[in-house]
Amino acid sequence: MKRSIELTKDPIDEGLMVSSRTLSHQMGAVVYFSGIVREGEQGRKIDAIVYEAFEEMAVHQFKLIFDEVEQKWPIESIRLIHRIGHVPVNESSLWVEVTSPHRQEAFQACEWLIVEMKKRVPIWKHPQFVGD
Repeated sequence: MKRSIELTKDPIDEGLMVSSRTLSHQMGAVVYFSGIVREGEQGRKIDAIVYEAFEEMAVHQFKLIFDEVEQKWPIESIRLIHRIGHVPVNESSLWVEVTSPHRQEAFQACEWLIVEMKKRVPIWKHPQFVGD
């Protein structure tokens, strides 16, 4: 399985992500997920989220999660980008792409990966509340 993990302070160029994908002729599904910073958090209005990560451990945990994905589903590739630092409202903080032979596997693997990421990967968010 091809794997790509990136933690970055730069905006995620979703168009570039889509146009730069590669897949074999046996693949029939590519699922993309983009997590967008919304303007509400904990019932209050925000203008951004600051993401903090223990980067070495985060990459390690992502690799372990990718290993588990590979054991559960016939996935050809996973690409993941997570922003760190200041991410304004309406910008993407997370991009996940899963490629597999069939859509059900791609959707299941993508959702499972995100759920596990939130449980296990040391990335913390700090909402920047309006007026604070």
